[in-house]
Amino acid sequence: MADVQVEAHALGDPTRYRIFGYIVDAGRSVGVAELTDFVGLNHNAVRQHLAVLKQAGLVVETLERRERPGRPRLLYRLHPEVAGTWGTPGAYSWLAGLLSEAVRRGLGARQVGRQHGHRRAAEVSGTAEPLELIEGEMVGRGFRPERVERGARVDFVLARCPFAEVAKSDPETVCQLHLGLAEGLAEGLGGLSVERLVARDAERGGCRLVLRRERPARAG
Repeated sequence: MADVQVEAHALGDPTRYRIFGYIVDAGRSVGVAELTDFVGLNHNAVRQHLAVLKQAGLVVETLERRERPGRPRLLYRLHPEVAGTWGTPGAYSWLAGLLSEAVRRGLGARQVGRQHGHRRAAEVSGTAEPLELIEGEMVGRGFRPERVERGARVDFVLARCPFAEVAKSDPETVCQLHLGLAEGLAEGLGGLSVERLVARDAERGGCRLVLRRERPARAG
């Protein structure tokens, strides 16, 4: 209840609500300059509004990855764990879309997940190191991953299942879809392979995705 009250207070300001709505509708990371043009305020005022939204847990602040000269920008996007509240599109709509595709095309959940992973890998490949990209995908979906590295083996302990309501009644479908998604990402990005997904109780979290760094082939 406390979190809801904090969020409601942050969104109670009309300008802040407009900024939040713009970030949601953009469906991507947004910079301060773009938001300044949208609301017609100066940069400092927009930054103050963004600070309140960030403190309330409504948006996530990241630093721009840039290869060209210049200072990286601060970028803002919808917090993944807020998806589905305050009129924002929820994670379940994404899940429903993939499951609908599986039924329409006569595919299994793991297979459609792998194909989606390949598509996603093609979109993000080269923007960061493969392991960072896979972790970013899990963060973006609201899994709260914790990385544990042991040599070539890399475990991600998922503290939260954003699809717990569905996973309670059909854990096989939800887990297989996400296993396929991880496999597709690893295959598309290269340098990693997925060993297994160890499922736990969806409401408590704690599922474990086990990956392994692949050794580069020797020349000759």
